[in-house]
Amino acid sequence: MILVTGAAGFIGYHLAARLLSQGRRVLGVDNLNSYYDPRLKRARLTRLMAHPAFEFLQADLAERAAAEAVFALHANKEPYEVVVHLAAQAGVRHSIDQPHAYTESNVTGFLHILEGCRRSEIGRLIYASSSSVYAGNRKTPFAVGDPVETPVSLYAATKRAGELMAHCYSHLFGIATTGLRFFTVYGPWGRPDMAPFKFVEAIERGQRIELYNYGRMQRDFTYVDDIVEGLVRVIDRPHTGYRLYNVGHGSPVGLLEFVHTVERALGKRARKRFLPIPLGDVVATHAEVEDFFEYTGFYPATPVAAGVERLVRWYRSYSSPRHRAMVV
Repeated sequence: MILVTGAAGFIGYHLAARLLSQGRRVLGVDNLNSYYDPRLKRARLTRLMAHPAFEFLQADLAERAAAEAVFALHANKEPYEVVVHLAAQAGVRHSIDQPHAYTESNVTGFLHILEGCRRSEIGRLIYASSSSVYAGNRKTPFAVGDPVETPVSLYAATKRAGELMAHCYSHLFGIATTGLRFFTVYGPWGRPDMAPFKFVEAIERGQRIELYNYGRMQRDFTYVDDIVEGLVRVIDRPHTGYRLYNVGHGSPVGLLEFVHTVERALGKRARKRFLPIPLGDVVATHAEVEDFFEYTGFYPATPVAAGVERLVRWYRSYSSPRHRAMVV
């Protein structure tokens, strides 16, 4: 069995669905918090629960007793062959206003996962880090070997802290840890707080979109199926020690170009509002992914136009009155 935390979240849902399609058993854990609309999380979870090889446990991993209960299932039932830790408090801008949520989830919660692996003698942990750890860097593309000691948001700082904690547990207790620095993931069932979803929703509804740094930004947009393919390949390639990789498309796209792609997919024009760059944000991200390819034999390669078309198709289906009526 594979333990997937954050299973009702965007990437966690897609990973769990992929693993189930391969005939694997999955225990999903999520706290179903209200950072964004819990109905979307429940809709994802409903689809996973329809599969007989999926089990779900609602738990807040920042609570020590709850985390211990998750690992007690490992001891008392079916052993976890690997733990994939995707649960986290996400969002750069939100971390400025709600800092405690980030230390509780991303630091304390991650410590509980590491301790659970140690105490339950689970030898492999794969976890989500973030491209935000590079935020203070000016050199691009971002490479894993670059210094990342100047985070510009608390979210980035907590993600970097997780990497350092994983290094300690690999060194001290022999747990094989693999951290994956994801770059701007988008696609069907995506997060409503992220720009791709927000752009699609606002343009579809005729509402104005906000473009920061007056639209002069670039992001390494990475389609969710590519992220999941990367995760599955890491799961299938056991190793020892501590590793870090970037997982990104490797081809940054300008924000205005991305908006134009959304406009073409929707067949509608965007109403734009140009704003200065907010605190904690960065002008550009760009992943160096050669070492990830060497390890997995895989480059994330879904074209942005194709990914956006799939996002738009899903959004129109999900937001239809018929579908909304079925969402609990």
